[in-house]
Amino acid sequence: MTKKKGADIMPSFGNPFAGNVERKITKGELIQAVRLDIAGELEAIYLYDAHVMATDDIVAKTVLADIRDEEKAHIGELMTLLQHLDPDEAEHFASGVEEVKEMMEKLGTPDEAAVKATVGSLLDR
Repeated sequence: MTKKKGADIMPSFGNPFAGNVERKITKGELIQAVRLDIAGELEAIYLYDAHVMATDDIVAKTVLADIRDEEKAHIGELMTLLQHLDPDEAEHFASGVEEVKEMMEKLGTPDEAAVKATVGSLLDR
């Protein structure tokens, strides 16, 4: 939903040209767009999870949990795309993974399975 002069405007799906852009975006703009897409997927996961917790209807819980989990897969896809588009940023992510592994080892809880199961892992470069 977009805002226009203080009023909420619903998406204009009926307009086949609503999603058209006047130009191709730069690589930097694409990287920013992918980051925003990741944020959107995280928000969707949060909302679907809230819906799952808010109902006792088993069918609704099952369907919403499945959709939520698909959003998690989307994050993995987008993180992989981001790694491709910005290898330097991928280095930062990999560095963060290593820092957490070191902390876990110092705490005596080296749970390798949990670290490797992270969606969008950038370790396998």
